[in-house]
Amino acid sequence: MSEQLTQKVLLQATNPKTGKDLEGKFEPNSLQDLSVVAENANTAFAQFRHTSNEQRARLLESIGEEIMALGDALINWASTETGLPVSRITGERGRTFNQLKLFASLLREGSWKEASIDTALPDRQPVPKPDIRKVLVPIGPVAVFTASNFPLAFSTAGGDTASALAAGNPVIVKGHNAHLGTHQMVAEAIGRAVKSNGLPSGVFSSLIGADFTLGQALVQHPGIKAVGFTGSFSGGKALYDLAVARAIPIPVYAEMSSVNPTILMPEATALHAAKLAQQLAGSVTLGVGQFCTNPGLIIGIESPELEEFCAFLQQEIAQLSGGTMLHQGIYEQYHNGVQAAIAQPEVETLGSGREAKTGLPGDPLIATCKATTFLGNEQLKEEVFGPYSLVVKCKDAGQMVEVLHKAGGQLTITFMATDSEMKNNQELLAVATTHAGRVIFNGVPTGVEVCHSMVHGGPFPATTDARTTSVGTDAIKRFTRPVCYQDAPQDLLPDELKDHNPLNVFRTVNGMITKDKITTD
Repeated sequence: MSEQLTQKVLLQATNPKTGKDLEGKFEPNSLQDLSVVAENANTAFAQFRHTSNEQRARLLESIGEEIMALGDALINWASTETGLPVSRITGERGRTFNQLKLFASLLREGSWKEASIDTALPDRQPVPKPDIRKVLVPIGPVAVFTASNFPLAFSTAGGDTASALAAGNPVIVKGHNAHLGTHQMVAEAIGRAVKSNGLPSGVFSSLIGADFTLGQALVQHPGIKAVGFTGSFSGGKALYDLAVARAIPIPVYAEMSSVNPTILMPEATALHAAKLAQQLAGSVTLGVGQFCTNPGLIIGIESPELEEFCAFLQQEIAQLSGGTMLHQGIYEQYHNGVQAAIAQPEVETLGSGREAKTGLPGDPLIATCKATTFLGNEQLKEEVFGPYSLVVKCKDAGQMVEVLHKAGGQLTITFMATDSEMKNNQELLAVATTHAGRVIFNGVPTGVEVCHSMVHGGPFPATTDARTTSVGTDAIKRFTRPVCYQDAPQDLLPDELKDHNPLNVFRTVNGMITKDKITTD
């Protein structure tokens, strides 16, 4: 066999602004590497699952500290690999650090385990009631696929990794090839944190692949017990199909596709047409439109006020320039998606932005059509990932309902409306809560607060499981399962379920929420 045939293919990141390859070459992992990593993760799980909340909280805080210690080197490299400005990467690093701290605080508070105790009633007739106690437990090694549009916050040490580790699960991250150097720097930082906390190395591992083969094998590996994914519909659905086809199916928590409808009610449009146009133009083009909550569908009722809004929106978009898209794949998908949309019958271009003088330009574009056109054309409800939005003109609120039903599952649905309009349009609100994970009033959907109450999820095709969120503390529940103990001896119970609770955590005892006032060193 020739040297050329045996030589390994090396991966290299590219600067999207210049199109030039960046320094550093990375060797993709083999299927044998995957087997070793998965075995190590399962070995580590036997120990990691029994660590205390405090131990895992310290691990998360250590990861955050190690990432911050990378300093400007991480910020500058991530900016170079993605084309995103330094300010954006700096903010994203802060978000990554803060969500690690948030999960650490959740662990110390303890209620996330949903400990519940129903004590026995031995004298109950005709059948005695047994002692039943329930708690959430970790599920095992989790595979995390990193997002291309958030190189830090939804990536190697992002929300999926943080929540899976917090629950007590080892994590295997599949790095994104668009930011290989950023992934390596953060993966090494996590490795240092794992080591400094005296935990087995299999608690965290990372892999990169030359093509889809490694990722497919990762999902199919019997040692993997769940998958976290943020990306395209095609990618997420493919992983989901592989997972459910396994001999033992596993859950895939994939955030995939959303056009995030914005509803313009007539009174609000009449009162604030110029302001709404400015808000939405900024939201559509924020980050070159490369946000999963980008408002890709704007729905209004045909009227002079809506036409005035459209005129303002046209002016606002015309003043905005495009920017550099994250990588060649997103660039091609955006331009193909825009061309496919505006090529549809009875779809018109409302306005466009100035051309970007950069590599991989994503230039803003707003299209428009009537609701009857939208309702009769499947192509128009597809997400176009980038600085694009479609204004749909309806004859009345009833047709707005039809459009929302047609659009399907969403991460967000936004209302621009007065209080009286919302009170008089309860059906619209009911449809919104049916189809979206987050309903927004008089704001823009871009910007996802990391907090206890956030829901970043929604019905299919927005995600593969509408019961979950990938942002906020409830994200931890994706990587747990409930176990109950019946008539178990006290010394065999988890501490949260013992009569004398040594952990100072919230729990439910016979239907009453309580917190024992006991602390330990």
